[in-house]
Amino acid sequence: MYKLLYYTWYVLSLLPLRVHYVLADAIYLILYKVVGYRTKIVRSNLKSSFPEKTGEELRQIERRFYHQLCDYFVETVKMMTMSQEQMRRRLVFKGTETVNQCVADGQSCAVYLGHLFNWEWITSLPLWVSPQAQCGQLYHALENPLFDRLLLSVRQRWGAECIALTDILRKTVEYRRKQVPTVIGYIGDQVPHWNNIHHWCQFLNHDTPVMTGAERIAVKNNQALFFIDVQRVGRGHYEAEFKLITRQPKELKEYESVDIYFQMLEQTIRRQPELWLWSHNRWKRTREEFDRRFQVVDGKVVPREGVEE
Repeated sequence: MYKLLYYTWYVLSLLPLRVHYVLADAIYLILYKVVGYRTKIVRSNLKSSFPEKTGEELRQIERRFYHQLCDYFVETVKMMTMSQEQMRRRLVFKGTETVNQCVADGQSCAVYLGHLFNWEWITSLPLWVSPQAQCGQLYHALENPLFDRLLLSVRQRWGAECIALTDILRKTVEYRRKQVPTVIGYIGDQVPHWNNIHHWCQFLNHDTPVMTGAERIAVKNNQALFFIDVQRVGRGHYEAEFKLITRQPKELKEYESVDIYFQMLEQTIRRQPELWLWSHNRWKRTREEFDRRFQVVDGKVVPREGVEE
């Protein structure tokens, strides 16, 4: 079954991108116009995030988002057989000079990412940074083991290692012992589990629970902190710019880099809102529910007595 999926994906990826985009337009009609995939969540997120926008403006963002989502599907399929030259033309990284300077100094880098299209192409980063560094990205396994194995092979074809959340501390220590600088991406705009909520910030007009693990790892290992600012410059063409937050993470206040990250991410989203993953139910956890069900004891989130988890 895996071989069948692999070779099907491989054959499809051989098609020119212009053909893929014709397929994306067809998928858009089915996914958005016929099925209405997650339209309730998308509309709710857009309306609450941009209360100042008119109904027509929100509908324009909605339509553009679904077009971009369908482009994401076919662009991810195309990744399997894209050449290095083609990938470098279609996703241009900027600001890598600062990253390479950190690597030359023996300092590892923690990179904040967002679910900005096309985040899958960010795995081509090894084509742009110093070969002295080991690139990687935090990885959440898919429920389907076949698709999980297939997507892993595509994401790692440029040399960036997919690291499971449960392995990140072990891997960090392992590379530090080998004196290998790392450049690891953390997609930090996901919904944290209840027991991992330690900080809230204002993000897109919402009181938002945020993930703080990347900051803790960076502080513990004195890693430089960056944000990748993504913009779409044309269909199938993106620019990703490294923006330095700090090279001295221990000098920042607790959660300060997290707040900076979400401020920068919001600026990116407001510039091109269709690039963000609006179909994700980002604000399903509220502070009111958290305060009702949980409490923090000695730095750990634990259920309140008499309240079901």
